[in-house]
Amino acid sequence: MKLHSTEPNQKYQTVTGYDATGVEINLQHFDYSLIVLPETAPRAWPVAHFDQLTAAHFEQIALDVPDLVILGTGERQRFVHPRLVASLMNLRIGVECMDSHAACRTYNILMGEGRKVTLALIIERNEPAA
Repeated sequence: MKLHSTEPNQKYQTVTGYDATGVEINLQHFDYSLIVLPETAPRAWPVAHFDQLTAAHFEQIALDVPDLVILGTGERQRFVHPRLVASLMNLRIGVECMDSHAACRTYNILMGEGRKVTLALIIERNEPAA
C-alpha cells in the first residue's frame, strides 16, 4: 500500500509504503524491523517477532527521548506487557500499540504535525520450512 503519491520531504523520514514484505521509508524498501524518527535515518531494530520483545528493546528507544512511541506490531494489533515499556513510562514517554499499517499512517500524521515521535516497527519474517 502506497501512503504518499508525491516525493517525500527528504529532510524527514516519511513512510511512503507498506506491504507484507516490509516498509518503504522515503522510497527505500526495508524488509526488517526498524526504528524510525523524523530527522534520523532509519536504523535496524533487532526484533524478529513480537514474542521476542524484551525491556532492553524499549530501553534502546528511550535513549532517543521521544514524546511518543508508536509500536507497529505486524498484521494485527497486539499489546506489550507494561513491565516491558517501564523504561519509557518512567520517562513519561507514551506508547501506543497498533497494527503496522495503522502505525505507519499514525507516525506520518504525527511527524507531519512536528511531534517528536518514534515508529518502532516489527517486520516479522516468515522463515521457510525445513
